[in-house]
Amino acid sequence: MDTPLSASSTTAGALFSGGRFNVPEFQREYAWESDEIDEFFRDLAGSVSEESYFLGLIIVTGEKPILDVVDGQQRILTLTLLTAALYHEALKYERRALADRLQSTFLRSINFETDEENARVTLSSDGDDAALQHILASPADRASEIASGDTLPSYLFDAYSRLTDKLRDDLQDDPFRRLGAWAEFLTEKLYFAVFIHPSPASAYRVFEVINTRGRELTTADLLKSYVLSQTPPAQRQDRYEAWQSISSEFREEGQATLVQFIRHAVTVERGHIAPRDLYDILTGKRRQEKSMPPAELMLHLEHHLPLYKQIADPTAVGPADDEQLAVFSMLNALNIISVRPILLAMADTSDATLGMKRLLQLVMQRIVTGTLGTGNVERRFGITAQRIAAENEWQAALGALEDLRPDPAEFQARVAERSLNRGVLGAIRSSVLQGTITPELEGNVYFIRPRNSDWPQDEEDRASYWATTIGNTFISTETRRPMGSSTWLGFKRELLPTAVDGERAEQIGSEPEWGIEQIIESGRILASDARELWYDA
Repeated sequence: MDTPLSASSTTAGALFSGGRFNVPEFQREYAWESDEIDEFFRDLAGSVSEESYFLGLIIVTGEKPILDVVDGQQRILTLTLLTAALYHEALKYERRALADRLQSTFLRSINFETDEENARVTLSSDGDDAALQHILASPADRASEIASGDTLPSYLFDAYSRLTDKLRDDLQDDPFRRLGAWAEFLTEKLYFAVFIHPSPASAYRVFEVINTRGRELTTADLLKSYVLSQTPPAQRQDRYEAWQSISSEFREEGQATLVQFIRHAVTVERGHIAPRDLYDILTGKRRQEKSMPPAELMLHLEHHLPLYKQIADPTAVGPADDEQLAVFSMLNALNIISVRPILLAMADTSDATLGMKRLLQLVMQRIVTGTLGTGNVERRFGITAQRIAAENEWQAALGALEDLRPDPAEFQARVAERSLNRGVLGAIRSSVLQGTITPELEGNVYFIRPRNSDWPQDEEDRASYWATTIGNTFISTETRRPMGSSTWLGFKRELLPTAVDGERAEQIGSEPEWGIEQIIESGRILASDARELWYDA
């Protein structure tokens, strides 16, 4: 049984000067943004003249001189950045003794036997820590050259710059006295409540409990924590760098997309996983599920990442061929994500491209008939991905979805009559015009006569429906609809000449008038062509 927590209340000066603090790999990245930094500084600046200010609870584990931070790393790092900014301002205003006191208390410790200096706060990753120490050693306006490094989260440098700017504004009226007031406040009047957990082996569990009952971490933070905490110490640095490498691939899209990728990659091995269940399944918290060891998880992620990046962005470099990229482009145009685990599983089978095209056909058929986005269908897609991976072939698994395929006559009727979004309408029309289910998706879709056109009063109700069906669509090279093109005559004058290659411009332009009957007839022809194309065996 773990020893009970040891608790105490202490000043920030006593806390920092009494040891050193390391932020473990399983902690989330520095995540405070401008609003939180502004509030932190505003609260402290407004309390400098007070007798005391409580900055909250932190939990650490291990034994001195180096303690691991289990909870409170955001506040400890932000306070460290603020103290570094104060230190450099003290040097600027030639308060050398004050600067030395701040440095020895908050920033650097001295080994009296060797005279070696060590940072009071460090990050477990060597690369991240080196960048942090460079930041702390320089004023904010001279630290910018390391802010663009790949390893250090940009929020950390942004926080340092923002805190420096705010501190300089605060010091303007009387820098000498205000510097002294700040130093005294941070050292002697700022308090933490500190819990010391005696068991480093339990640090991850404490972190998990605190952050799933208190302020929520993202699923990505918890997954990273799980992976690193369950990795042997000798392998942890390499595992951390591997995780960061994968995570960096989703930096622009955000952490939610990273979690989506992890869920889809794990689905290939475990079958359908609801987003809310991913963490519990990987960690084995659900009794019916066996946990996935971090080494196994990382192998799956590293294997699937290159193709997944191409599925999400067909312009990315990776293993997919041109025909597969065309399938990915169509699925993205249709805004379909739920089949990505099937694509990952298919990629490792023979004749993968044909399987992906068959899957695309099924997706389009279900979209048109309005029956794709149900939870049961997504569950079956997950099971299909798992089966393909287990059997190393897609034919039987995809064949088991045959009952999901709507009747061709129903598909044709819905293409002709259904009001669909422009992305779907454009994909269908492009496929018919180019005679392939993987067309080049060029141009922009417009309605020949939109709802707000000059429809006869007795046709307005019918027009409000038929105006957004496929028979009224046209693909143009124009990025914006030209003024005056909403009427039939205006369309022929402004939009018709801008047709993309292959568009049926001559056929459309030959009509003396464009009304509901023309829309219905055009839709009937397009639907017949679409049926032949999308149900081609």
